[in-house]
Amino acid sequence: MDATNEATASTLDIQGVMEAIPHRYPFLLIDRVVEMRLDDSAVGIKNVSINEGFFQGHFPKEPVMPGVLLIESMAQTAAVLVVTTLGAGFKGKLVYFMSIEGAKFRRPVVPGDQVRVHVRKAQRRMNVWKFSGEARVDGQVCAEATFAAMIRDR
Repeated sequence: MDATNEATASTLDIQGVMEAIPHRYPFLLIDRVVEMRLDDSAVGIKNVSINEGFFQGHFPKEPVMPGVLLIESMAQTAAVLVVTTLGAGFKGKLVYFMSIEGAKFRRPVVPGDQVRVHVRKAQRRMNVWKFSGEARVDGQVCAEATFAAMIRDR
C-alpha cells in the first residue's frame, strides 16, 4: 500500500479476486479489480465473451448479457471491496445480497464488450453495507442499481 494514500489498495488479478470471494465459473462475473479505495469504492472489469454459457439461451441469434448478471457483477465487485476492507476480520464470513433497488438497464451488453463495474459504498451499519453501482461500456452506463449486502458467518 502507498504510504501517501493508505485508503488505496492495489489492483487484483483473477487469482486475487478468487481468493477474496467464493464464486467460480460459470458464476464468477468479474475478471479483475483495477481500482479500489478501501471502505469506499472499487472498479471491476468483466470481459464479455461469446463463450459465456448464458448466451446459448439469451438470445441465440442476438446475444445479450442478462441484466441480472450485470447486477451480480456489481455485487461481486462490492464483495471484493468488503473483503479487502475488512481484511483478517472477514475470515470465516460470507457476503449475502439483502436488497436491490432502482435497477435500470440502459443499453445491451454484448459479446466483445468490456464492462467496467463501478461500486461505491453509500452506508455501513454494523454488518450491513449499502452500495450504489453502475456497469459501463465505453463510458456509457449500461445498468445501475442500489443494493445492500449483509456480512454473515459461514
